[in-house]
Amino acid sequence: MAPYNAHYQLQVTRLKNFQLGTGTAFNFTASPSQPQYFLYKFPPDVDSVIVRVTSETVYPCSVVSIQDIVKKDFLGEQFFVVFVIKPEDYACGGSVPFSILGKTNETWNLRRMKRLAVTVVPSIKGSVYVNAMLFSLLSFFSFYLVALVVAFVHYIRNQRKTLTGGISPDDGTGTVASSHPITTSMPEGSSYGAIDESSSSGGQQLSPLGQRPPCGSDTDSSVEEESDFDTMPEIESDKNVIRTKVFLYLSDLSRKDRRIVSKKYKIYFWNIITIAVFYALPVIQLVITYQTVVNVTGNQDICYYNFLCAHPLGVLSAFNNILSNVGHVLLGFLFLLIVLHRDILHRRSLKTNDTHTMEYGIPKHFGLFYAMGIALMMEGILSACYHVCPNYSNFQFDTSFMYMIAGLCMLKLYQARHPDINASAYSAYASFAVVICLAVLGVVFGKNAVWFWVLFSIVHVVASLGLSTQIYYMGRFKIDVYDSDMGIFRRAVMVLYTDCIQQCSRPMYMDRMVLLIVGNLVNWSFAIFGLVYRPKDFASYMLGIFICNLLLYLAFYVIMKLRSSERLLPIPLFCIVATAVVWATALYFFFQNLSSWEETPSESREKNRPCILLGFFDDHDVWHFLSAAALFFSFLVLLTLDDDLDSVRRDKIPVF
Repeated sequence: MAPYNAHYQLQVTRLKNFQLGTGTAFNFTASPSQPQYFLYKFPPDVDSVIVRVTSETVYPCSVVSIQDIVKKDFLGEQFFVVFVIKPEDYACGGSVPFSILGKTNETWNLRRMKRLAVTVVPSIKGSVYVNAMLFSLLSFFSFYLVALVVAFVHYIRNQRKTLTGGISPDDGTGTVASSHPITTSMPEGSSYGAIDESSSSGGQQLSPLGQRPPCGSDTDSSVEEESDFDTMPEIESDKNVIRTKVFLYLSDLSRKDRRIVSKKYKIYFWNIITIAVFYALPVIQLVITYQTVVNVTGNQDICYYNFLCAHPLGVLSAFNNILSNVGHVLLGFLFLLIVLHRDILHRRSLKTNDTHTMEYGIPKHFGLFYAMGIALMMEGILSACYHVCPNYSNFQFDTSFMYMIAGLCMLKLYQARHPDINASAYSAYASFAVVICLAVLGVVFGKNAVWFWVLFSIVHVVASLGLSTQIYYMGRFKIDVYDSDMGIFRRAVMVLYTDCIQQCSRPMYMDRMVLLIVGNLVNWSFAIFGLVYRPKDFASYMLGIFICNLLLYLAFYVIMKLRSSERLLPIPLFCIVATAVVWATALYFFFQNLSSWEETPSESREKNRPCILLGFFDDHDVWHFLSAAALFFSFLVLLTLDDDLDSVRRDKIPVF
């Protein structure tokens, strides 16, 4: 590094403290011209150790290496610990110090001296691994036990109701109170969401049981496809009449054949399995390659571990971070079992032609719930893959199925009151594919490319407006592709003039308008924030967009449910409280940054912390445990939120 000839003297001295002890800290000083070498010999009862090195300062940059002994003069079960001070700080993220230029070698060498302390301690015993595994498994199997108890209690209660004659379905008068703001604003003689029998020939009314077609099986190959229906202009006109009414009931948006709609939603389940297999296999192959490179080269700067609590097992460098993801897999499978149990009970009721099942409550379609369970399991698998070698390029694996979980939850909320017009699996997964493509582009170009943030912000705002239009008009806002360009713009201007200027005092669909205004403000704020600040962690930024939208829609749904005088039963109420508490606790541990691939490896190690649970798990592992439980409770909220409507007729359940 010196721009002039360097004169040096070579001095050989005998080291008095050449061998390191076990469990004792050894302090020393090193410089670029004087690296330090030490020997460590394993005690008889120790076969694995951890070398911990600390320093009071980050700079000057230094490198620690463990080197095998290759000379025959040394016995086995020993290794060298070598400390080298770099002549420059590039390797640690710094720059060339000004002290190098115009200074003598002695002065420069003094400025590059660094005090270090090294401690060699035995690694944890095998019993700690066993205890950690048992703790992880038993903690989540306790959820299975609680689920069995709850199912048994429900079974006993249902048996008692059967013996006492059961309960009669509610006609709905007790659900929508007379003081409801919607009903009080209706003109006299009008019916909220009712369908005039003479209005169209395509309206499907709640008919007596004997006049309904046979239910059949959802998986019956003889069931007609959805494309066989709604092809006549009269049917299309009937859709326009029904869906553009000011006030809607659930019966208005659950008019299609139940078998066809249920088959449509089951595609979500089968498609997500296919996506999971094709996505996970190359991910697993890639992280195995990363781990192999780390093991072969010994370069610990490739992966950003919490080295103060990274417990290896076999070829894995941080087994604890992988084990802690078992909760996502176990609770995802438990959720599938709970959904399957409900699905079986629903099928049994349909086989008996139960009027209560066919014409009361929210229509039961379980395809989206099955997809959510698979997504939760895949989140655990891909999070474990990411933690095999956590770095900037791999983080997208940890978040991809989080996008899908948030999207599926929003679709499920919308499906509850709009079963006939919810998005198909193909369009939904195509949208998720676009999101993941944007996430990949964000990883590659998001750090410095301004054009990417401009493009993403435009796509974000346009997508928000387009989705808002579809939600506001219940999918009935269409632009003829054969219109001229001026015709398209003329149509858009007329709609804005009619709905925003002529009726600016009160929108036609007030509740939807409030939700969409707040939603667009939130999304535009995200777009502006990203364009101005350009966060380095693009994957977390996009995940924040999805989570905020999901929370906003869930809050709107619960508020509208309570506003419509509907009830929250004890189980969904408990799940809501548990979800809020567990998420709050989980986020506390999530923000305890133990490493950061946004910084250099040496700077990331400054954030490392010791284990906090069983001497095996760190703060991020606790986040894994709690986030799995929080997602499970969140799914239960969506599964049980409308159980209070099971005894209410669908023509008495409001749509919002």
